[in-house]
Amino acid sequence: MDKKTVAFICVHNSCRSQIAEALGKHLRGEEFEFCSAGTETKPQINQDAVRLMKQLYGIDMEQTQYSKTIDKIPAPDIVISMGCEVGCPYIGRAFDDNWGLPDPTGQSDEIFMDVIKQIHANICRLSLL
Repeated sequence: MDKKTVAFICVHNSCRSQIAEALGKHLRGEEFEFCSAGTETKPQINQDAVRLMKQLYGIDMEQTQYSKTIDKIPAPDIVISMGCEVGCPYIGRAFDDNWGLPDPTGQSDEIFMDVIKQIHANICRLSLL
């Protein structure tokens, strides 16, 4: 049986969606293919996200991930928005779910870790929809 592809989408593909891609692969990579994308890109993944994911999970996102646009990923079976408080990107189809997560960019480690914990819990609950 082919694994379903789950895509995490946010505007810049530099923080929440990158964390979700890394945690998805780490926690449930045997069950799903995970990727992330945005409607715009940043030159690098958020450095606070990189640091905290290394610290909490031993994952170096910069080794395997980079900021990319939606046209650079395989067609997903399940599409999840990270949160649309800055305007939801249009990707040519409706989202299957919106996790409504605040963007922790520029916030404290505590806020970052809270968002990471929420992403972890959501991935653990992820079903084939």
